[in-house]
Amino acid sequence: MRSLLTVSAAATLLFLTGAAPAVADDGDEADRTFTIEDSRITESSGLAASRAHPGIYWTHNDSEDGPYVYAVDSRTGKTVARITMQGVGAPRDVEAISLGPDGNLYVGDIGDNLDGSWDHVWIYRFPEPKRLADATVRATQFDVKYADGARNAEALMVHPKTGRVYIASKNEDGGGLYEGPAKLSTGGANVFRRVGEVPWVTDGAFSPDGRELVLRSYFSTRAYAFEGGRLGEDHAVSVPLQGQSESVTYTADGSAMMFGSEGEQSEVVRVDVEGGGSGGGGSKAPSRDGGASSSGAGGGGTDGTGKGTVTGGAVVLAVIALAVFGFRRRRG
Repeated sequence: MRSLLTVSAAATLLFLTGAAPAVADDGDEADRTFTIEDSRITESSGLAASRAHPGIYWTHNDSEDGPYVYAVDSRTGKTVARITMQGVGAPRDVEAISLGPDGNLYVGDIGDNLDGSWDHVWIYRFPEPKRLADATVRATQFDVKYADGARNAEALMVHPKTGRVYIASKNEDGGGLYEGPAKLSTGGANVFRRVGEVPWVTDGAFSPDGRELVLRSYFSTRAYAFEGGRLGEDHAVSVPLQGQSESVTYTADGSAMMFGSEGEQSEVVRVDVEGGGSGGGGSKAPSRDGGASSSGAGGGGTDGTGKGTVTGGAVVLAVIALAVFGFRRRRG
């Protein structure tokens, strides 16, 4: 649940800090900024870059959709496969998706807008399809509980080397990073234990080499050094300004990060990574000035270095959009 005061204050801070990341131009190549064209995808809440299919991104709706995962081609913005998960219960609040080193997709049904109303949440797992076409797959369902009690969460990340699953809880006053067991089990509840403190988080992603964890919120993103399953030194990174900042993933080669948003025909924005693109490196995050940019044409000027600037109008529009969204969510 969102506080309009918090959103407004964040927007004002974003306007004052003003610096912006270099955002790649649209084009016919894979892993470029693109718009999700599928009218069925109205609440894209998570992103995962395919390793088996270059340029393909897996996503899903937030709620009230069903057990579906979509494969979207970044070259066209069109859906090339809809996967129906079989063998799981009715999803409640699907918030995140991540690809593990075992070739499985992990789907996090981990949202809880009432901050602790459900004593357990779920993770669904199924192999990434070798062929892109509409299909029904049998998924494995895992029960998840937190050692320190139920909570809301929107970020699930699978470490690309160890395969261990992590969840970041969401709270306006700050959340926690939770570590799952070495292996998930269907024999009982999988207990996730708090191993670090994090800010208000809507999604997260490991770099392809597993040495950095990036956590996103509505108006900011922070990158943390990650070693031995624990958070290290962190810094702010630049992000695009989006109406409902819900998702983030690295490209498969680590050369860039892709930032997504909810809404019909939502845009997924590429931001290049400093020193990325070494085929699985990507240990350096985008520029560290901590600002944000407008992702659309006309959203801001440039300073001749490829960086845009946030305009006052863009901030006002963002505040209005988020205020309306928050009002609707509270009414719902």
